[in-house]
Order: sequence, then C-alpha cells, then structure tokens
Amino acid sequence: MPDAVGSQPQYDVFADEFLEHARDGLYNAHYDRPACLELLGDVSGRVVLDAACGPGLYAKELVTRGATVIGLDQSPRMIELARQREPMGRFRVHDLADRLDWLPDGSVDLVLFALALEYVDDRTAALRELRRVLRPDGALVLSRMHPTGDWLRQGGNYFDVRVIEEVWNKGWRVRYWLAPLERTCEELHEAGFLIERLLEPRPKPQAAEISQATYERLTSEPSGFLAIRAVPDPRR
Repeated sequence: MPDAVGSQPQYDVFADEFLEHARDGLYNAHYDRPACLELLGDVSGRVVLDAACGPGLYAKELVTRGATVIGLDQSPRMIELARQREPMGRFRVHDLADRLDWLPDGSVDLVLFALALEYVDDRTAALRELRRVLRPDGALVLSRMHPTGDWLRQGGNYFDVRVIEEVWNKGWRVRYWLAPLERTCEELHEAGFLIERLLEPRPKPQAAEISQATYERLTSEPSGFLAIRAVPDPRR
C-alpha cells in the first residue's frame, strides 16, 4: 500500500450514488450531520466554508439556516451536484493539498470539514490553511471516523499512522489514512487550533427505523464517527 492517498478524486466515480446514499442514510442524515450542525451552532448571517462539501447536503441545510456558504470539493462531479442542490452557494473544485489562495485571511466565520480529514495527505498544512481563512473569533467543526472503531475493524497497532484501502458494501473502493485520536489532536495543535469540544455522537432515534442493529451498535460502541469543534489559538 502506498504511503499517500494522492490527489485522485476517489468519490467522483460514485458521486451520484453517494448523494442517494447520504441524503437520508443512517450514518449521514441521522448521525454525522446532526452532530456537526450542533457544534456549528447558530449560522444565521455567518459565512461558512464547507470544505469537502460533497454533493451539497450540508450546504443546503446551512443556507436554509441563514448562512452564506462557500463550498469546495476535490471531485468535479460533487461540485456539479452541489450547485444543482443549492444554487445560492458558491462552489468550486479544489484539492485541499493546495493553498486556498482564492480566499483572503480571516474571510469566513466558520469552517465545516465533515468526514474528509482522512483523505488528506498533509493534514496539518490543510488545517493551517483553514485556520488562516478563519476570523479570529471563528471555529472549525470537523468529523472523522472514530479511531477506535478503525482499530477494532482493521487490527494492528492502534498508534500506527498508515494508509489503508477498503471496498465498502456498495462496492466503493476507497483509500484513506488511519490515525489515532492523539494524531488528530496534535495536527490541530500544530495548525494553531485549540479543541473546544469533542463529541462521540449517538445516532438520532429515527436511525433505529432504518437499522435497529446499527442504531444499537452506534449507541453502545465507539465504532462510528467523532466530531470536534476547534477555535484559533489566540496565542499563535
């Protein structure tokens, strides 16, 4: 396995399927999105950068809640879908391996970075750019796969930072980084953030109607996602 995920937009080949899956699916609609939206708080009148915006599911909700949304994604097809879903958003194709040179310092109030950190090779550099575009009183909300769940599923040394490749149950082949929670916390620190809150979310009760077994597992085991709200460190 190579020691990098690379810049290939992996989700491009199944972007339309992903939209159908994530729109009302258990993991996205009733688990990740509620947790991240809670951490974002009131977005009315705020400028939100939706980093790795996917097909615009978050963007639609954020605009509905009164935000101005700027979205970016590595996948051209995801950006097409996001523009169709939320015409009020400003979307562009962008790889987080590159600088956000089209955004000025301190130009956004909030950054959402949902379930995409694992696909970035230089995570500290990407987080540092997200901090740069945040206003000093802003916040970053990110979610990632729970590292304990990754370890339970993959085995090996929990503390090893490594790239793995999986084929998910819909036949989607994905390559991403496994990293312990400590590494994510250190990357945020190195990028100039302070962790304000960390959630190990439980799915909403509606999730039980989709899959009782998955609902029970996610309410009793650290096998799903976690979500973090971090703020710029004023000392740096």
